[in-house]
Amino acid sequence: MDVLRYATFTADPAGGNPAGVVLDATGVDDAEMQQVAAQVGYSETAFLLPGEGGRFTVRYFSPKAEVPFCGHATIASAVAFAERHGPGALHLDTRAGLVEVATSAQADGTTTATLTSVAPRTVPLGADDLAALLAALRWSPDDLDATLPPRVAYAGAWHPIVAAATRRRLADLDYDMAALSALMTERDWTTIDLVHRESPLVFHARNPFPPGGVVEDAATGAAAAAFGGYLRELGLVRPPATVSVRQGEDMGRPSLLTVGIPADPGAGIAVTGTAVPIPPAEAAR
Repeated sequence: MDVLRYATFTADPAGGNPAGVVLDATGVDDAEMQQVAAQVGYSETAFLLPGEGGRFTVRYFSPKAEVPFCGHATIASAVAFAERHGPGALHLDTRAGLVEVATSAQADGTTTATLTSVAPRTVPLGADDLAALLAALRWSPDDLDATLPPRVAYAGAWHPIVAAATRRRLADLDYDMAALSALMTERDWTTIDLVHRESPLVFHARNPFPPGGVVEDAATGAAAAAFGGYLRELGLVRPPATVSVRQGEDMGRPSLLTVGIPADPGAGIAVTGTAVPIPPAEAAR
């Protein structure tokens, strides 16, 4: 099996969020996919099953479990495919639904991909769940930004969105991994989307992912798409709008996710980023 390794939402192999990609997983069963994802050790590895006319079935596995959708591994897969077969459109059948991806070659030699999520939705985060979540994060209610209310948002996977009042609070991430993992597993939350608003259209984010065996994601495309839906549904931006999400900076792996929010309340959210191959020496670390 040819497992490719890409850094996503970055032009620097030492930045962004690494993802594993298998462009042809024909004949590979679930147990082997899980085993390979654990061996790769990245937050997700994508396994593509080719169909007709640029259509693929895609499975996403973290080191510990399958997830219904992963944005950064989708970007990595699309860029890896484009580099071998040329840019264009891909149609990905994920467990969350159909995700369309468009790729294009840039003048600097990098390839950019834009995914369009399934229809997003947002639901309340109950008081008990919020209290348990804050306790696991070791945050207090005073740490929250009242202008960005806590919610649980979806654009292929579920992510609680919790906004920090200060950048300093967001930078100080020291959570109870066992408690947070248990809560997320019980509620079927994929990552926790912790955000801070720098300006009307620029946000910083951090995404704990303990159920997948990962302390933190350096770039989370699925959460960025869910966040775009959250901003639109709660009227926190005026669509159509383009929002920048900066992630991974506190990990030393800076990432940039560009989130396109259309005005149509039922439309999917567009998430754009670059991806570059990780050299073998870097991947072996």
